[in-house]
Amino acid sequence: MENVNITAVAAEGKALARVDDKVVFVPFVVPGDVVDLQVKKKKHSFMEAVAIKFHEFSKDRTTPLCQHFGVCGGCKWQCLKYEEQLRWKQQQIVDNLTRIGKIELPEITPILGSEQQYAYRNKLEFGFSNRRWMTESEIQDGENIITERNALGFHITGAFDKILDIEKCWLMDDITNDIRNDIRNYAIEHNLTFYDLRQNAGLMRSMMVRNSNTGELMVLIQFRIENNDERQEAMSLMQHVADKFPAITSLLYVDNHKCNDTFGDQEIICFKGTDHIFEEMEGLKFKVGPKSFYQTNTEQAYNLYKVAREFAELTGDELVYDLYTGTGTIANFVSRKARQVIGIEYVPEAIEDAKVNSQINHIDNTLFFAGDMKDILNKDFIQQYGRPDVIITDPPRAGMHQDVIDTILFAEPKRIVYVSCNPATQARDLQLLDVKYRVTKVQPVDMFPHTQHVENVVQLEIKD
Repeated sequence: MENVNITAVAAEGKALARVDDKVVFVPFVVPGDVVDLQVKKKKHSFMEAVAIKFHEFSKDRTTPLCQHFGVCGGCKWQCLKYEEQLRWKQQQIVDNLTRIGKIELPEITPILGSEQQYAYRNKLEFGFSNRRWMTESEIQDGENIITERNALGFHITGAFDKILDIEKCWLMDDITNDIRNDIRNYAIEHNLTFYDLRQNAGLMRSMMVRNSNTGELMVLIQFRIENNDERQEAMSLMQHVADKFPAITSLLYVDNHKCNDTFGDQEIICFKGTDHIFEEMEGLKFKVGPKSFYQTNTEQAYNLYKVAREFAELTGDELVYDLYTGTGTIANFVSRKARQVIGIEYVPEAIEDAKVNSQINHIDNTLFFAGDMKDILNKDFIQQYGRPDVIITDPPRAGMHQDVIDTILFAEPKRIVYVSCNPATQARDLQLLDVKYRVTKVQPVDMFPHTQHVENVVQLEIKD
């Protein structure tokens, strides 16, 4: 298809065009581009295509910094000016709340942009693979024969067993790149086996890096250790990392024999330093372990939590329920302005961290419970611990279970603050809450520049 005008931003970080009354989704282009397209997938109501030639570049286009842009699927909007990213994210909130929610809305406040647009993440995970993703230029290059197929980087979308080897990622500071590249080079030089996902074999599985605004640094390496020789190889690598990067304050490893890299059910072994790091916010310290959930944009998380606290309108007399509390960050953050805060979270380790966070900050008006939200938050729980005056909820992308919504409606708090990383499921839940609540404030927050993701905070008041 020739001379196609890209008109809008669509879901999953793609852009959108319309050709002969059909919607065409195109990655790595921006509204205003005029391009020739090659169709990759054709359905009854839409097509997917890639741009193969540019006739005009949009005035809203900018040059991506990252050398991996267009192959790595992590920052699909790097080619779109940041102010335009914010405009489209704002529109995404409006579209979801109006089209899916179909409820009465106040004026939606302009989105809060992120001051940092690069090096804003405090956590990244990288995978090892013996099946490095080959770029199109490498495949077409008939002169240079590729012999090194080991890689350490990001999973390729739609190719579960392929890893794109990453030289520099702009989402964290440079020490993360230095550590990752050094570990990859060491593993190759010492003939350590890289993981084969299809065979569930190979010593080197994955690694995670976390930093914090206190200057601490955590590195966790996942191995699959088969015998004593491989254990010695793994420990030699760990010692190399400890010696080469003294800035690491928490050096950890896992011996994972499962068929996936999740380590929530695995033993974490501390090789050097502590088994945690700390984040700080308004003088409060938050313990973050390898299994802990903590917002990955620390500075913008502070702005997000300030909005949530402002929307809660606490006077000091309220009983607050903090649902999906994680490590109790919001619960402890708002506790100074509440009579009591009760936090509920699915992950037991996170709840233990939440309790520690209260202890180290000398907060004595919090209670924390671990378990499935729909099982814990029920009528008996409310009758035992009291009807909340305010509920703050920050659910996962899937939103809230119907049982949880039913219990909230039964509890009838005077105010709900709904923090969401998925405006579509948030809109669905707001429609269910509409029987008793009206939306009174909406504040989008951009946590993830250069991606399609956006957070949204909604205040709901009980209807008269």
